[in-house]
Amino acid sequence: MLNIVLFGPPGAGKGTQSERLIEKYGLVHLSTGDVFRANIKDETELGNLAKSYMDAGQLVPDEVTINMLRSEVVKHDAPKGFIFDGFPRTNAQAQALDEFLAGLQTEISLMLALEVEENELKTRLLKRAEFSGRPDDADPAVIEKRIAVYNNETAPVKAFYQAQHKFVAIDGIGSIDEITQRLFSAIDTNN
Repeated sequence: MLNIVLFGPPGAGKGTQSERLIEKYGLVHLSTGDVFRANIKDETELGNLAKSYMDAGQLVPDEVTINMLRSEVVKHDAPKGFIFDGFPRTNAQAQALDEFLAGLQTEISLMLALEVEENELKTRLLKRAEFSGRPDDADPAVIEKRIAVYNNETAPVKAFYQAQHKFVAIDGIGSIDEITQRLFSAIDTNN
C-alpha cells in the first residue's frame, strides 16, 4: 500500500498535485479539513465533539482527529493507498498516525514536501484569491500568519519523517507539470 503525506506551506500546490497523484497511483485523498466539515455537517458523534472544541476556540484533540480519519480509512475496501492532506500537523499526530496504520499492517511510505520560498507563496495565494473566493487568500496579514503558523508548528513534523528516512523534499518552483514529474520520480524511486 502506498501511503503519502503531502506536505508544504499554504500555496505550495498541495491540492493541485494531490489530484495528479490520486489519478496516477489510484490513491484515496484524505483531507482532514474535508473530514471535519463532513462530520460536523452530518452531526456525527465525532463531528459534534469536534465542533464543541472549535466553538470554544480550542484545537480539536489529536485523538478526535485520528478517530475521524480512522472512520474514513476503514470505509475503503482494499485501497491502493492514501494521500494524507493537512495531517499530521504535529509530531504527536504523526506518532498517532503511525500507530493507527500499524494496526492495519501498513505505514506511511513517504512524506513528500513541496518547498517554495515565502515570497512566491504570497504571490500564489494572492493570485489564487482572485479565482477561489477564499478570503484567507486575499489578506496579506492572514497569509503572513498562516505561513508563520506552518513554519512554527507544522514544519517540525518533517524531522519525524526524516528520522524514519521517509522524507523527500520536492522543489515546488516551476510549471505544474514539472513539479508533478518531480513527485512521480520521487515516488517511483523511493517506493
